[in-house]
Amino acid sequence: MRRVLLIRHGATAGNLEKRYIGRTDEPLCEQGIFQIRQLKALGLLADRVFVSPAQRTRQTAGLLFPQIPPVILEDLRETDFGAFEGKNASEMENDPDYRAWVEAGCQTPPPGGECIEDFKARCCRTFCAAMAQTQKGEKAAFVLHGGSIMAILEAFARPRRDFYAYHLENGGFFACRYRQGILRIL
Repeated sequence: MRRVLLIRHGATAGNLEKRYIGRTDEPLCEQGIFQIRQLKALGLLADRVFVSPAQRTRQTAGLLFPQIPPVILEDLRETDFGAFEGKNASEMENDPDYRAWVEAGCQTPPPGGECIEDFKARCCRTFCAAMAQTQKGEKAAFVLHGGSIMAILEAFARPRRDFYAYHLENGGFFACRYRQGILRIL
């Protein structure tokens, strides 16, 4: 059995404005840094730290676990929102492509963006590869994006729940036990 922390990065300016910031590489904003300092006060422990290549996940990991060099895993990055990248819902309320995407439960690819099934598959494949690098008894921390965490939990958490049931606010986390390919949220 291994302990796993799935931590969502602190807030960015785009998060505060409710923008789609998948591939946009924003740093943490002041509020995001404050969120992570509060989280650090909980005394979370890890032996290994895995992050996406995004500045916001690397910054968060550095604040939480300054003594542990993070392992950067490219395929844990957030989804590519294509034409919707950098915009928020109010800016696109009259965009027929955006409305169609929302009405389809965001299950179709945004124009020029990534298919959700491809996104989920790469996150899960990369999570499994990272867990294969950990040893029994180790604590692994994954500092990721909301969508990446939802994809991992939808696939591996038991009992099974829908992707959106695992939504997590910036600076939030799930503590889990991992055994034989199954995550149990503590």
